[in-house]
Formats: sequence, C-alpha cells, structure tokens
Amino acid sequence: MNRTPKARRTAVITTGLLATSLLAAGCSAGDDSAAEDTIVVSTFPFGVEEFQEAVIDPFTAETGIEVEVETGSNADRLSQLEVAAGDSGIDVMLISDYYAALGQESDLFQEVDAAQVASLDEVADFALEEGYAGPAYSYQLNGTLYSTEALSAEEAAEWDLYGDAAHAGELALPDISVTAGQLMISGVGETYGDGPYDIDTALSTLGGWAPGILQFYSSSTEVTNLLTQGEIVAADSLSGFATDLVASGEPYAWTPPATGRYMATNRAMIPAGAPNADGAHQFIDYLLSAEAQTASAELVGDLPVNPDATVPDTISAVVGDIAADPVAEGYVTLDPAELVPTRVEWVDRFAREVTAG
Repeated sequence: MNRTPKARRTAVITTGLLATSLLAAGCSAGDDSAAEDTIVVSTFPFGVEEFQEAVIDPFTAETGIEVEVETGSNADRLSQLEVAAGDSGIDVMLISDYYAALGQESDLFQEVDAAQVASLDEVADFALEEGYAGPAYSYQLNGTLYSTEALSAEEAAEWDLYGDAAHAGELALPDISVTAGQLMISGVGETYGDGPYDIDTALSTLGGWAPGILQFYSSSTEVTNLLTQGEIVAADSLSGFATDLVASGEPYAWTPPATGRYMATNRAMIPAGAPNADGAHQFIDYLLSAEAQTASAELVGDLPVNPDATVPDTISAVVGDIAADPVAEGYVTLDPAELVPTRVEWVDRFAREVTAG
C-alpha cells in the first residue's frame, strides 16, 4: 500500500538489505517485502504525554508498531477527516461519541472488525452498544462539582439546586457546546419532563434558572477556576474535572445527580481509507486490554470500560463504586440517532432560550 509524505511522515522498513535496495530503487512501500509497521493515531490535545506512557509506548514494545500522534479538538479533527475524503492518513481516531456518530452519518468511519479485536469480549456491554462503528474505550460521568464548605452531598445531588434563590449568582452550568452540556439537558429533561430528549421541558427549566447562573462555561479550566476562586459553590460537571481538586485535599467533591444520570463515551474509530487497518485493529485491541485500561486510568485519568482493569484511588476518591459498574449505579448513555439530527436546532434554541437573557 503506497503512503504519501502527507499521509506518513515516517515509515520504518525492517527488511534489512533488501529493504535498502528497494528504497534506493524507488519501489513502493506496499511491496510484499516491506512490512507496514507504523500507524497514525488522532487524539485529544490534552494528556498526550501521559497517554504516550500509558498506552502508546507499551503497545509499540509489544507489537513493534510505531505510533505517530496527531491532536486537535473533536470538531477540527472531524472536519479534517471530511476534507481529506478518505485520504487523511489517519489509522485510528479517538473521539467523543457525538462526533463519532456525526462522522458515521457522512461515512467517514469503517466498522471495526470484531474478529480482529479479541479484547472486545472483555469490555462492558455499554462500550459495545449499537449505533457506533467503533467501541468505547473510556467514559465520562455527569454530576455536580461543589464546595463541601457550602453544600452537603445531598444538596449538590439535587437538580433543584440550580434554581435555588439562596445560591443565585453562585452557580455555573455547561454550555450545550461541551460534553457535559448535552448530558445536563438530558438529565433535566428526564427529571422534570418526559425523558432525556424532552428538549422543550429542559430548555424551559434551564431558562428559568439562567438568571441565577453566574456562567455557562465552555471549558474545564473555566469551571475549576470559578470554584477555586470562590466565585461559585457548585457546577454541573464531568467527574474528571474533580480528580485533581479532590486529590489536592481542598474542600471540593463531586456527586452524581439523584436523578437523570447520563454518561458520554470516547470511541476508538477507524477512518474510512485508513492506510494500516491491520495495525489500527491491533492498537484498539491493546487499548481495550486490562493492562492498557489500568495504565490509562492511573496516568491519564480515563474511566476504564474493561471491568478487569484496576481503578486507581484518585478516581475512586471522586466517583466511589460507580467506576466498577456505572450502569448498575443508574448511568446510561444517549442514543446518537436522537442527537445527531436535532443538534443544530438544539444549539440554536439553547442560545436563544437559555443563554441569551
């Protein structure tokens, strides 16, 4: 299989003198005598060094396959994949579930072949839910990050907190543009309306709370800064935002909501036209193994989808027993078929009905 400089900046050929003569003659890297031993993994722009140590370096040591890493936001990387039209040079894309589903609508991903990924037999059922071409390798829980000096866990767990006049101006909620935003909307829709996709009830409720909300945030840094600077006492937040704060010993904690518990997943996807699909499958197989899941939980802070993985104390201190089985603790994922067709409309309505005032 030919690889252009754009698609592969590094190609490691390990066939001795024969490889040298082939390269000198200008022969294709797809010749039968030249082994493909490099993949490109596209991932999130944070925790890259930790991910390298936890997953990539051990994978290379075990398989001999070198890994090149490219990073960017979900939206940017998906756009680049679409522009590349099947010639992106990316073998594996690690991406959040909504964007994975959006990419599938445009046929940007191919199905992961279960026959080539033995570790699929080891992961939790929710990691293999229908609707996605690739498995989940980690997940994120929605709940409330709060000051233990201002609130009890019971108070923080109730959605009514965000409409409580006693804390007006001391609260933050996520914008719909971030992962926690959709999970919040679905939690509010279930708690006060007919279910997770009851957008009318969710937006009406959030619009009523909006005057008492100090900020609708769009990054983890925003919400943690607001909390540690004492500007807010609580925020709807992903559990991962709390890990460092809780580990610091400062008076902060995270709690799941009493009702409307939703989680998002990060998926391992293989783009259509991936140059090294075999290597991509090997990488996903390793990524889902108990070994890699344990290391990723410890070093990156990813919640593992493999039940045999060890959950570190830093994560258990935040989410407790939920990490052992989030489904048993009432957490569910959202149906991409319900979210992708409505996304543009819901984003527009959120801006008009919730944050505009």
